[in-house]
Amino acid sequence: MTQLSMIQQALGSSWEALPPALKAHHQSQTNQDIGFLDISYPLWMQPYLSVMRWFGVMVNRRAKQVPTQVQKCFVDQQLQWARTLTFSDGKIIAFNSYWVYEGGNVITEYINRFMGLRLSVEMKDQALHYHGQGMVLRLGRHSWTLPESLFLGHTTIIERAIDDQYFAMDFRLTHPWLGEVFRYAGTFKTVS
Repeated sequence: MTQLSMIQQALGSSWEALPPALKAHHQSQTNQDIGFLDISYPLWMQPYLSVMRWFGVMVNRRAKQVPTQVQKCFVDQQLQWARTLTFSDGKIIAFNSYWVYEGGNVITEYINRFMGLRLSVEMKDQALHYHGQGMVLRLGRHSWTLPESLFLGHTTIIERAIDDQYFAMDFRLTHPWLGEVFRYAGTFKTVS
């Protein structure tokens, strides 16, 4: 029996109405997304993002149309994401994470062994909408969920099909007082 993808589990019967490009992106088999990302954030965020990058979190470089590959595979009930961004000067940034399905419509994306982002997902207007539910801190068998506002702000992600093969994604962090503090958005195609 084929394993259900995490998004298929989270959406339940709504999965059937998902456009083909998003079904391909969230299939349960090993696959790769290929596309281009635009990365933007206010200049005053540079020191903070550089520290976060040292912990393997986020991307600390602004640019447009960065060639990006995302390898995805299932290992031990986890969906592993290996992102590779290649900048025009040849600099390569790798950003890895893994997803864990928490039940219902909730997924946690762990960005290292100790820190993750809990997200709820829903389908609205033929697009996937993710909303941050808190940051997860984990030490051994213990974990705590903390408000996003203690970190960079509220997370929203929208994935929308452009056609049957391509999809657009838009990831934003919005702080309650400072406004949008980070965004990356791009267009991708999933290949097996």
